[in-house]
Amino acid sequence: MEYGLFEFLTLLGSLGLFLYGMKVMSDSLLKLAGDKMRSILAASTSNRFLALLTGFFITSAIQSSSATTLMVVSFVNAQLLTLTEAVGVIMGANIGTTITAWLISILGFKVKMSAIALPLVGVGFLLSFSRQEKRKHFGMFLVGFALLFIGLQFLKDSVPDIGAHPETLEFLRSYTQMGYLSILLFLIIGTLLTLIIQSSSATMALTLLMTHQGWIPFDMACAMVLGENIGTTITANLAAIISNFHAKRAALAHLIFNLLGVLWVLILFYPFLQVIDIVVTNIEGQSPMVTTLAVPVAIALFHTCFNILNAFILIWFLPVIVKIVIRLVPEVIEKAVEVDVPKYLDEGSMKYPQTAIKAIYDESIRLLQNTAYMVIVNGLNVHRKDLESDVDLDELIEASSIIKIDIEQIYSSQIKNIYGAILEYATKLQSRMELKSDEVERIRNLLIADRKLVSVVKKIKRLRANIDHYEKSDNAAIRREYNLLKHRILKVVRLIHTLESEDEKIRSHFTQKLLKQRRKAKELDVLRNGRIDKLLLAGDIDEHMASSLMNDSLEAMRMAQMLVDIILLMHLPEDEIMNTVEDEIAPACAVFDR
Repeated sequence: MEYGLFEFLTLLGSLGLFLYGMKVMSDSLLKLAGDKMRSILAASTSNRFLALLTGFFITSAIQSSSATTLMVVSFVNAQLLTLTEAVGVIMGANIGTTITAWLISILGFKVKMSAIALPLVGVGFLLSFSRQEKRKHFGMFLVGFALLFIGLQFLKDSVPDIGAHPETLEFLRSYTQMGYLSILLFLIIGTLLTLIIQSSSATMALTLLMTHQGWIPFDMACAMVLGENIGTTITANLAAIISNFHAKRAALAHLIFNLLGVLWVLILFYPFLQVIDIVVTNIEGQSPMVTTLAVPVAIALFHTCFNILNAFILIWFLPVIVKIVIRLVPEVIEKAVEVDVPKYLDEGSMKYPQTAIKAIYDESIRLLQNTAYMVIVNGLNVHRKDLESDVDLDELIEASSIIKIDIEQIYSSQIKNIYGAILEYATKLQSRMELKSDEVERIRNLLIADRKLVSVVKKIKRLRANIDHYEKSDNAAIRREYNLLKHRILKVVRLIHTLESEDEKIRSHFTQKLLKQRRKAKELDVLRNGRIDKLLLAGDIDEHMASSLMNDSLEAMRMAQMLVDIILLMHLPEDEIMNTVEDEIAPACAVFDR
């Protein structure tokens, strides 16, 4: 039997066509349902069984366990999923990937899919010209689906005819008759093949083909399947190399989960195969141990039973796996960096809308809680630790003294840079991806919140000069008025801090408190409430003080209202909440004055 370079390239091309069909099919399904799937994934709960079902259904829908696992790694990296949730989803993804094996074993070996594959390519090609996005992606799915089976048919035709030349595999026979050593050898072969091809589905197709053609017996094929389950974990671990420790933990948990599964199956390997043999013999009427015709279904059944049993057994030990992973991958304590360097706005989070929006949210929260918070509180001559204590606000204000802070320098070197980076990241996100209306609205609200935050910092700078001047004035009336302005602003800031520390169930209570403070902020405007006239008529303040107080009370009112708006926009962007905000929300496309 001659098998030269041309035949080898034909085999390689057939495998390439199979892989390309798998990629087109998977990518099209992701575009059809990926966004909905990612939304479901982002909403996955800490219930390990629900997470498992989520992973199963997502992988079954998009036909790629690697895509699901990479999605999980990205979501853990963005902290949209906890480690427990992530491992549960990965367990489900392992079961979901068995659907591919059934498709190949039934449609690829029992049905002549090649007869209808070309017509499917024709239909898909026509649909791909549609203006409707869903119809276009469905057309590409049909093309990918057909190419997958065309590639499989080419693979079957380009594999050497072992039946006519059995002597060519005499060298393999010795490697399949060494007991457990043979099992370990073919397990390693399956792992290496999956590592090289980077597709467990393609390796599964090759395994099915090799057994169908009589290259290797059923038991060695099952050993290769076990190796594929180890090899497929490498994709996630490679993706996690550039991610944070959360993602590394998720990827390592995937590896540990599959390794443990392979370990217990190896211990019960031959009894496990006997059970599969009995079931397939009853269904097919022939044993996979005897005839190659029964092997494809037997391998698909072995793959499915292994993954279902592995998930069912190990899901009860999920907390133990999580603890092991946490110990093996310790938390990385990041070095303190200047706030002007974005922490969350990285390319890794730009893969999906959910992770990118989460990155914008995290960076916005960081800007609010760190630098802006410090500027606002210290700008009003109060220390952060004192504000976050239980000390009465009036006591804090009365005991306060001037705190040295260069607001202009902090604004220029830190706040302005972070705000500019958030704007740039949001613009890049919207130009790269087709976002849904609610996603665009979420980004818009976050950008408006950031713009308001920058405006508050600017107002603090202007207000601080008069606060420092009048706070220790001999005039009790003007001192009382400026202390009142400080009190109202600090009351809102303290509520914001309280809201951040509370759970979702009681946040609505604090939201109502914030809205109440927003309404009460109107009372600060001394011109609107007529207090300025009373102070002047009573001779409590002079004209110069009155001019400053009128301007500053208006600024303080706007600041208090803006701070409430910021927290509502960041945490509770629902329409009914936004309707309570009186200021008209301007479009988020306004350019920041650099």
